[in-house]
Amino acid sequence: MSLSDPIADMLTRVRNAIIARHEFVLVPASRTKISIAKVLKEESFIKDYEVLKGNTPQRIIKIHLAYDGKKQSALNGLQRVSKPGLRVYCRKGEIPRVYGGLGVAILSTSQGVMTGQQAWKKGLGGEILCYVW
Repeated sequence: MSLSDPIADMLTRVRNAIIARHEFVLVPASRTKISIAKVLKEESFIKDYEVLKGNTPQRIIKIHLAYDGKKQSALNGLQRVSKPGLRVYCRKGEIPRVYGGLGVAILSTSQGVMTGQQAWKKGLGGEILCYVW
């Protein structure tokens, strides 16, 4: 089945798994989704992720969600910004701050997927994929 916005599907699956208090969530893999999972792990929003090879040619990302002792998620919100119908781009000086610096903007740049802060330090702009807080 073809999806019109696979990144939004990934974010929705993670959001639903957090609401249901699951330990992990399975997502169909792509290079961009793996890069987003890598950024989420670097920023400590998830515990870990692994790329699994299933019975089909399609790989699967197993994302292990991070919780504290009271089952409070480290990830409070995910918001898709750039959509297939309306792409949102920014220059290096226009990179948004999410919740006054408590959240992270994830950008797709010419040097790969990275946080807004990393892109700002490298002097890059790009497509704003999502906000995470």
